Amino acid sequence: MLTEVTATRYITPLREGGSLPGLVEADDLGTYVLKFSGAGQGRKTLVAEVVCGELARRLGLRVPRLVTVELDPVLGLGEPQQEVQQLLKSSGGTNLGMDFLSGALGFDPLAFEVGPEEAGRIVWFDALVNNVDRSWRNPNMLRHGGELWLIDHGATMIWHHNWPGAAASAARPYDASDHALRTFAPDIASAAAALAPRVTEELLAEVTAEIPDVWLAGEPGFDTPDDLRAAYARPLAARAATVHQHIHGLEGDR
Repeated sequence: MLTEVTATRYITPLREGGSLPGLVEADDLGTYVLKFSGAGQGRKTLVAEVVCGELARRLGLRVPRLVTVELDPVLGLGEPQQEVQQLLKSSGGTNLGMDFLSGALGFDPLAFEVGPEEAGRIVWFDALVNNVDRSWRNPNMLRHGGELWLIDHGATMIWHHNWPGAAASAARPYDASDHALRTFAPDIASAAAALAPRVTEELLAEVTAEIPDVWLAGEPGFDTPDDLRAAYARPLAARAATVHQHIHGLEGDR
């Protein structure tokens, strides 16, 4: 399971994200970007962050370290903004934190270069998880320490919002025409050859085991959290082998 920390101080809201994440300090002396269980998008956003973040990490892509953050709503009592105070009040218990990359810059495709190999791996990964939120308008990537880091995977795996239609939804092609890395000649074929064989049942079981039970409990149609974990793994396993053949919108449709 993910490392568990406890929030000790709420620092400030981060208004770049639609879910109003916040910056917090924790009892391990770390500083984290906190995504709240009580935000409007709900706990499925947190599940998507864990599945995609931990899968990306195991495939060699850079994502900030994820932790679970126990939050006492009392931390919000001194917060002057009512919107933030209400969010803290409704998010007591287990939330998601990610390492705060101090000094990181938002990725700008006009200012930074990305090689075809790295671009290909990121586009392939986004196709695998059906990430519709890595566009040139909102890249959800950071430059930190001279390297590219991936953030914000809450809008992925759209199939988990309608489990009866998950198989059909997961089989859809991926439109990369607005992808932030489209202009960097992403080498999709090489990415598929390198990454697809690594997306095994064992790897996906390891990734989904990182999801806290509390975010999985009570999902209609599933008896146990482990049943739901298996449902998350199945579409990813099915997509991995052939998704590179169904990526459209790249220059030359590589």
